[in-house]
Amino acid sequence: MNYQQTLDYLYQQLPMFQRIGSAAYKKDLTNTLALCQYLNNPQSQLTTIHIGGTNGKGTLTHALGAVFQATGKKVGLYTSPHYKDFRERIKINGQYISEQAVVDFVQKIKPESERIQPSFFELTVAMAFDYFVQQQVDIAIIEVGLGGRLDSTNVITPILSVITNISYDHTDMLGDTLALIAAEKAGIIKPNVPVVIGETLPETQTVFVQKATEQNAPIVFADQQMQVANVQQQLSNMCVDVLDYKGNVLFKQLKTDLTGNYQQKNIITLLQAIQVLNNMGFNLGADVVSKALQQVRPLTNFMGRWQVLNTQNPLVIADSAHNEAGITEAMWQLQQLPKTHLHLVMGFVKDKDLGKILPLLPTTATYYFCKANIPRGLPAADCNKWLINMAYKAMPITR
Repeated sequence: MNYQQTLDYLYQQLPMFQRIGSAAYKKDLTNTLALCQYLNNPQSQLTTIHIGGTNGKGTLTHALGAVFQATGKKVGLYTSPHYKDFRERIKINGQYISEQAVVDFVQKIKPESERIQPSFFELTVAMAFDYFVQQQVDIAIIEVGLGGRLDSTNVITPILSVITNISYDHTDMLGDTLALIAAEKAGIIKPNVPVVIGETLPETQTVFVQKATEQNAPIVFADQQMQVANVQQQLSNMCVDVLDYKGNVLFKQLKTDLTGNYQQKNIITLLQAIQVLNNMGFNLGADVVSKALQQVRPLTNFMGRWQVLNTQNPLVIADSAHNEAGITEAMWQLQQLPKTHLHLVMGFVKDKDLGKILPLLPTTATYYFCKANIPRGLPAADCNKWLINMAYKAMPITR
């Protein structure tokens, strides 16, 4: 097979969550473990960091990758989903896996794949592990796909686990309360492996503490240790002071190209993770962190989160917010921008709760609904009917 035929095989022959939804979700790790065993268990040959949570995990994966890159390390990143190019999922120092490497892997794994019939995600996780071992990365930062406990990435034993935050998403698979969702996310907490929790919530704190205690895993809540102050926002960058909770300045005017007000939470989680790593013997100093955070996007080829595509005439921003919490933050951020008229190009999938999402959108905007070319995509006409039938009043965005 050539590269295009290989992609067609991956997309069409394997169950893919982005295409068909929960039917592609495998509720155990059997297939992933079988694929890894066939490949001589590459996941056991890597030094890894595991990053889960509802929102922000992709951003944190790239930001931490940038910090390690700034020290001269060879850093593998596994993220999902992709936006335009399948190869976005597997990167080393910002460079996509080669087309030939994708072809070679699928050819190599095909006998086992045809025997066990894995999902698209299970196969791509194994591909990432195998590629990172081949390329001899110094560290691999692995983003959870969905949930945590039963996610295909959860076959690794990392040196650090990070859970960014918990909010409502994929409730049909993860549970319909924050505590149930947290229990699934907490599944990445491993015996004796430190874990950083980004955000403290009354409904989830006990879940994480109990799981960490059971696993003898040191646990720290980032927002109980640090806070940001003196935030200065611009379109393409942000500057903050970072203090500990005694008021001592840890970073003065820390600049980053991670934009959007919600990045304040991600920065705190990142810095707490770095502190834990430094306590483990890494040398990720303040100068390295400052340098890396100013160039996360070019260092790691990071895209899709509050990404400015055009700065004027018109200003165009792309953002991958896809659940109630993420869209709340994105809409709040949009309202802070000077603008004469807002045009929103949006699409949804059938399993999203539009009854909770649509009221978050501004009424004074022009909407262009579209449908992704996948079975799971919601037809544009249905989106329009939702708006008309609801006759909703926009809910104020509060923070």
